[in-house]
Amino acid sequence: MICQTIKVGAECGLMTKKGCGFKGGACLLIIEPCEGCAKVVEYPIGKYCKVYPEPSVKWLSGKCPTATHIKTEAVEAAQKINPLKASKRANKK
Repeated sequence: MICQTIKVGAECGLMTKKGCGFKGGACLLIIEPCEGCAKVVEYPIGKYCKVYPEPSVKWLSGKCPTATHIKTEAVEAAQKINPLKASKRANKK
């Protein structure tokens, strides 16, 4: 449904015929770590997340799973080779 509280005119999954279904009846403002994310939308009242109604909860475990402004380093783990299989492969040649 279309939001009628904070994000007026935006599509919202929490909106019902009785109003906003989120606790407190409205989404919460973003927190400092959210600044710079592509999912932050600015409304006349303030900045809100498109994805989560309470962004601060998503940062409790380290980082937000949908944060677009944080680059994750790809850790390349060396593949472990079984020495027995490696010796058998070498003997086949």
